[in-house]
Amino acid sequence: MAGRLAGAFRNIGRNRIADEIIQTMRAAGYDVRESDPFDSPAPFAHPPRALSPYVIRMRLSWQQMREIVLETFPKAPGIPKDTESYVKTVDEIYVEDAYHSLSIEGYRVSRELIERVRKRAWNPGRDSADRQQKDAMAAEGYYEAFQLVKGSVRQVLNGANAGDVFERDHGAWYRALFAPSVSAGILSAADLAGYRTGQVYIRRSKHVPPKPEAVRDTMPELIELLRTEPDAGVRAVLGHFMFVYIHPYMDGNGRMGRFLMNLMLASGGCPWTVVPVERRHDYLRALEAASVGQNVRPFSEFLGGLVRDRQKVTGMKAKTIAKHPAKRTA
Repeated sequence: MAGRLAGAFRNIGRNRIADEIIQTMRAAGYDVRESDPFDSPAPFAHPPRALSPYVIRMRLSWQQMREIVLETFPKAPGIPKDTESYVKTVDEIYVEDAYHSLSIEGYRVSRELIERVRKRAWNPGRDSADRQQKDAMAAEGYYEAFQLVKGSVRQVLNGANAGDVFERDHGAWYRALFAPSVSAGILSAADLAGYRTGQVYIRRSKHVPPKPEAVRDTMPELIELLRTEPDAGVRAVLGHFMFVYIHPYMDGNGRMGRFLMNLMLASGGCPWTVVPVERRHDYLRALEAASVGQNVRPFSEFLGGLVRDRQKVTGMKAKTIAKHPAKRTA
């Protein structure tokens, strides 16, 4: 059935939807064979969908907010000449990134556990303490997702459009993030099948994410905005903010938003940047100001300060000679 559905979508030119159906079902363990249920290609062009109020609001907000980001966020240095050196810095910061990103979401992890996961020294079959921990499985999923994000970063450093890369890869990031929980029986494979189908709420926030049907409009629009935005800082700040504003998944949106942010930072040659758990309150308060009050300045200034601090460590400042500018697709 899934194969015929994917074939039907491909018949009318909706290749992205067809690919997502196939990839999701295969990730869930199904052997899906795509087949076209129609005898011939559709004799019509599928009409574009009317713009939803959510999409119109997103476009207006992006245009208004981008000016504030351009004022407050550090100038991107441009993609570096040495791709491997950049990827090495990403590898080197992995333990710190995983520790802080997971801790922000409430997982009780240690740097030692994260290091064991990276070195494949975590054995749930032998270590009952590990087996009983959702925290350990979250660390395992984060490691697997991080490796995929690192591959996405490499594509961007080699000149691929960051919006295109995010569109192709973010579903795989999400499935990797929660795959260990599926293997352990905590989640079902169906839980990883695409965007959420139910309403979600954010603890201690006045912001209520859009209804599930709105996600199908807003996520393609976010991808298009990322694809066409010429400034890497704007892509990073507004990409992260709007992703968590939409909250397209039932869980994992914060981690996914920070992965998205760092992919967009890489598209301008800015260093991979960690949001420290010690500043969780400042981080969430700035996101709340953007989500509820449409005031993105605190969020842009907060992330901009973190990027500047990281630039001092790595030397990835605006004077860096770029291999090529970040690509823009009109």
